[in-house]
Amino acid sequence: MSKADHIFIDMCRDILENGYSSEGQKVRPRWEDGTPAHTIKRFGVVNRYDLSEEFPILTLRPTPLAKAIDEILWIWQKKSNNIKDLNSHIWDAWADEDGSIGKAYGYQLSIKHKYPEGEFDQVDRVLYDLKHNPYSRRIITNIYNHSDLHEMNLYPCAYSMTFNVTGNKLNAILNQRSQDVLPANNWNVCQYAILVHMFAIASGLEVGELVHVIADAHIYDRHIPIIKELIERPQYPAPRLVINPDVKDFYEFKPEDFKLEGYVHGPQIKNIPIAV
Repeated sequence: MSKADHIFIDMCRDILENGYSSEGQKVRPRWEDGTPAHTIKRFGVVNRYDLSEEFPILTLRPTPLAKAIDEILWIWQKKSNNIKDLNSHIWDAWADEDGSIGKAYGYQLSIKHKYPEGEFDQVDRVLYDLKHNPYSRRIITNIYNHSDLHEMNLYPCAYSMTFNVTGNKLNAILNQRSQDVLPANNWNVCQYAILVHMFAIASGLEVGELVHVIADAHIYDRHIPIIKELIERPQYPAPRLVINPDVKDFYEFKPEDFKLEGYVHGPQIKNIPIAV
């Protein structure tokens, strides 16, 4: 059975059984009807995925991989902060009339910084280090730029990556300040697993582990019955990720270059309410 399913189920059960409820507290998020959106949360959740063993996509329900990849390419490859460059509507609520989400996400990755070797943006610096100094312990990106927070329409949730090479395997840590578990957990895991694959291929490395650190992993009150049903569903073996072997350049990857073989999964959950 899929190890990603086991990790997800264990995390959800831990939150439901041992989490802290915000009921009775003043909270910022609201449901569409204006009702306060309360959560059950766990602090400091750490999940490990060995990408050399399987691709960590849920089989309990389908994760729309192509859309998830499109978003991660929008941030890391296009380095964009405009939803007109994105082929979905997941960011519409945070965009202004021109389509901008402010100085967030891709904007931060596009800024060039000075180094002894020259000027690089954060993505190109990772590519440079993985090629020229792969065993460095300083291969880090961070888009939580305090000087620009006042011009971001949404503060970054997944904000930092640390890359580390062990032997010929590329490992990564994803730091996330907050995560809405039901709609976003496996979406983010799949995105950053793909990102590690992309960096590994572009650098002539193999994939290793993705470690996902979530400061505040929470389940919203209206998601609790959905989660309880989801984690009792049948589980299936993980599918095989197939990547176009002709693409080696980080900036040449497209969503269609990633395919899943043998992806068996449960039914989709439709119309999940989202708190904003």
